[in-house]
Amino acid sequence: MNKVVRIFTSESAVNPIVAIVLGLLFGALVMLAGGYNPIAAYGALFSRVFGNSYDIGESIRAITPLILTGLSVAFAFRTGLFNIGAEGQFVMGMTGATFIGVKVTGLPWIIHAPLAVIVGALAGGLWGAIAGYLKAKRGVNEVITTIMLNWIALFLSNYIVNAFLLEPKQQRSYMIQDSASLSITWLSDLMNHARVHWGTVIAILAAVVFYVILWRTKQGYELRAVGHNIDAAKYAGMNVNRNIVKAMFISGIFAGLGGVFEILGVFHYQVVAAGSPGYGFDGIAVSLLGANNPIGIILGAALFGGLSYGSAGMSFGADVPPEIIRIVIGSVIFFVATQGIVKWVLIPFYSKRKKERAS
Repeated sequence: MNKVVRIFTSESAVNPIVAIVLGLLFGALVMLAGGYNPIAAYGALFSRVFGNSYDIGESIRAITPLILTGLSVAFAFRTGLFNIGAEGQFVMGMTGATFIGVKVTGLPWIIHAPLAVIVGALAGGLWGAIAGYLKAKRGVNEVITTIMLNWIALFLSNYIVNAFLLEPKQQRSYMIQDSASLSITWLSDLMNHARVHWGTVIAILAAVVFYVILWRTKQGYELRAVGHNIDAAKYAGMNVNRNIVKAMFISGIFAGLGGVFEILGVFHYQVVAAGSPGYGFDGIAVSLLGANNPIGIILGAALFGGLSYGSAGMSFGADVPPEIIRIVIGSVIFFVATQGIVKWVLIPFYSKRKKERAS
């Protein structure tokens, strides 16, 4: 029990919590400056997230892709890479799953749904591996390539939907086959038709896989070693180029899975989009808030997903513009990134604890 208490009172655990509180307080000040009631706004947000079974289900639905894109960004971070391309990998995962879900027919659910998941995940992984290959073979900075690949993924996805999957007179693909759906129908009925799906379970399992790969396998040790010091890894006989490509491939798989479940579990079709959905970019913030730790990422995704879904409640329940919630999220990211401010706030707390230990 004492060990658990020490974990949750340690600096690494306290700092993000304080950053969240400071972000919420800053958001409250912005609301006051705009003439809004922050207590009513946050109350409406809380009610929107936990008000009934439907809202709880939809909040979980909003959290799920953020877990997977957060894991994607964090995996790359842990291996010394900065993957800003989770957005493009997410979109390619959507497209791969849509293509299999629409075009493949006559298969039972036990084969069709896993096939769509695998193809979508591989599409995201291969899209990430492109940046990894350019980094390994040509020395091209992955930040540049992943940003550019985001736009290429968006327009390539639109082309594929337009050319092969478009339903006539619609700006979206045909609906996927029922045999490819990953919606949990019986649970959705219990939760007043909230769009719950098996992707949430897979996202939690993905966090476990994240941990096992990086800290419980030889391959994970190599990936982390390359990220910490390329020269030392080369001296130890590791294939640095192969590990870079492999790290980006695995990172892309996580993001691709996020897109897969948005199609197979939530919408069941893909639109011709004018812009990216944004989950990949939010995944960067989730990874930062979760300190690139799988448990922290799940908690960070819960916070960001809850705030994003609950912002509609602020708009309807307290007449607060939903854009303000982006200010709150941005403030949280700011305070997480500027650890000096958080530590300054915590100086009295840590000083008191040191005196208690000394006495």
